[in-house]
Amino acid sequence: MNPEIHLYDRNTINTLNWTESELGIFIKNYWVPMMKAGSNHFINNVDSQLYLLTIDDLFLPITVNHQELDNSYVCSPYNHYVTYTKEELKTLKTPILEAILAIIIDILGELLILGNINKVAIVYNLLLSTNLYPDISTQQITAITSFLSQKFPDNAIVFRSINTFIDDRLFNSFIDNDYQLIGSRQIYLFNPSERSAMRSKMRWRLKQDFQLITKQGYELIDSSQITQEEIPRIVELYNYLYLDKYSLHNPQFNQEFIKLVLQNPAWRFQAFKKNDQIDGVIGFYEINGVMTTPILGYDTSLPQEHGLYRMLSAQLTVEATKKGIILHQSSGAAEFKRFRGFIANTEYSAVFHQHLPFTRQLVWRFLGLLVNKIALPLMKKYKL
Repeated sequence: MNPEIHLYDRNTINTLNWTESELGIFIKNYWVPMMKAGSNHFINNVDSQLYLLTIDDLFLPITVNHQELDNSYVCSPYNHYVTYTKEELKTLKTPILEAILAIIIDILGELLILGNINKVAIVYNLLLSTNLYPDISTQQITAITSFLSQKFPDNAIVFRSINTFIDDRLFNSFIDNDYQLIGSRQIYLFNPSERSAMRSKMRWRLKQDFQLITKQGYELIDSSQITQEEIPRIVELYNYLYLDKYSLHNPQFNQEFIKLVLQNPAWRFQAFKKNDQIDGVIGFYEINGVMTTPILGYDTSLPQEHGLYRMLSAQLTVEATKKGIILHQSSGAAEFKRFRGFIANTEYSAVFHQHLPFTRQLVWRFLGLLVNKIALPLMKKYKL
């Protein structure tokens, strides 16, 4: 018997009967306000149509896009594989290789535009750098794929943030459903139950990082102690790190977004405060035994010796260890994370495009070939 599927938009979402499950409460408080107000009310560089799909006891946010090349990579494959990737070439620190790859990416970009690469329906897309999945069965993926292929016949069906570290069953379920797995980035995860993560040298590094909190005279505060007046400072700290230091193509969360997640009981915030000012902040949530940190920021104008990033990372590790859950620390700062017991893993996007015209299928297959055969080996070689 096929499971019952419903798709809601901003005009029909109030007709949904919610369950009081962990996932239901999280999605209701987080996603429904976005559906009603629009994505760019909360994230400046995201313009997407928002839906909610229900199947069995699952509540799955859906983002639908058509072109929107300027969107953040969280809903734009073009931005992820062309704009952002080209910007990241500088991390290779090999000028000749960078120049060659820039030419290849420019050519690829023209091909992807012609192939309507941004015409996608992304399933369980929270518009965050990392999507943490609930349990989804192979049969549910089959039903979701069939339903969305008919509902959005011109859009590729995509699931972001798929890896084998957390759940290789989900990875294999996409293969069983004829999805193409295209590499997206190298991620780093910490599992406190792994012996390799808690070697004495790594424990010593974490202890040193944590001791900086007292040494630098910071007070650790939580969500209940953060005032509305401090929300602009949180946005500023996030921007210092993710937009100014890294890339404007990261999601540009604004004050409305921080207000939204601060009042969501599924999210937790912690901050380091001194002299009545927050200098570092983390905002994290967990789903299905995994924790991730969409909000992390600190005052990058302070001397590096203050060790704010070290303190924030150590605090996250402590929280994951106390709960005995996996900490998903996204990408970046690879060497720093390896030295503290984090394990590298490849993250993929699962793409279903068999219902699209053959030429568009070819574009996706060509992209996958380039990424999996060239980009992924380079990421592993240069430990990005």
